[in-house]
Amino acid sequence: MKRVGGGTRPNVGTSIYFLLVRRVPPVLSTVLKEVFAELAGRGFRIESGIAEEMVTDDLVATHDLYVLKSHTELSLSLAGVLHLRGARLLNPYPNCALTQNKIVAAHLLRAAGVPTPAFWVTGDLMLLRDVVEDRPLIIKPYLGHRGAGLQIVRNPTQLAELPPLTGPVLVQEYVEGSREDLKIYVVGEQVFGVRKPFSSDSFTQPGRPCFVTPEVREIALRCGQVFGLGLYGLDLVESPSGPWVVDLNTFPGYKGVPNIAPLIADFVASVATGRVNLPEAALPVTPDAGESLSSRGTRPMKTTVGS
Repeated sequence: MKRVGGGTRPNVGTSIYFLLVRRVPPVLSTVLKEVFAELAGRGFRIESGIAEEMVTDDLVATHDLYVLKSHTELSLSLAGVLHLRGARLLNPYPNCALTQNKIVAAHLLRAAGVPTPAFWVTGDLMLLRDVVEDRPLIIKPYLGHRGAGLQIVRNPTQLAELPPLTGPVLVQEYVEGSREDLKIYVVGEQVFGVRKPFSSDSFTQPGRPCFVTPEVREIALRCGQVFGLGLYGLDLVESPSGPWVVDLNTFPGYKGVPNIAPLIADFVASVATGRVNLPEAALPVTPDAGESLSSRGTRPMKTTVGS
């Protein structure tokens, strides 16, 4: 574990632990370095560690706040233990678990009226022959990240050539968009946009800041409200019919967003001191809460559960 900071400012004694992901090379990102420095300068005690590089037995919550900055299954598991021990987490563990599971997240987004592509869940891809005759599909591992394991199929022949599934997947209608990725990053109520050329390693590129339309801002904030998130990002596809949310992730890298570290530090500090508390993930209380976001719709999704 690494300890950073200290000091005698008003927040001295308040401790924050960041659960990080392994990086290559093994150094902090520029954004996190600045966030740590900001928080340490305000008197917070900062520690960090990587789940895969520690040995834990009886995990006990000893810090005022734990910040989950890793998507690995081990990190999420440790976050779950801390949650059960009464720790405060950013983002909250139950909300991160729901967000990370693409099958659960797709259902929650659709139920909340967020514009998302039609989707299907099955253990036998050949059951989707009729569907792929009508529209292209994209197949995603249900716990996948950074585009790993994605497969696009455009016809029954390509579908038949795929190997048998080795784990759960989410199958979405593949929406053709522009040649650029539109990344939306959110800190509390502040929404930022970044565009970058589409590629398999685009997650490593900073991109360039862009204007966020009122429609996209509303979509982004709806996602945060439904999932109970304060630090999160969206991947959007822009089609002629409008923007579609194709992925949602917690505490992204914020690459390409200018001067973002102080804003992240502000939000982390607000949660650490109890001035901000994120709610549990939940569907909107009114049935028509999502109408303004889902009015564009998509082709109907047929769902069959059971036999």
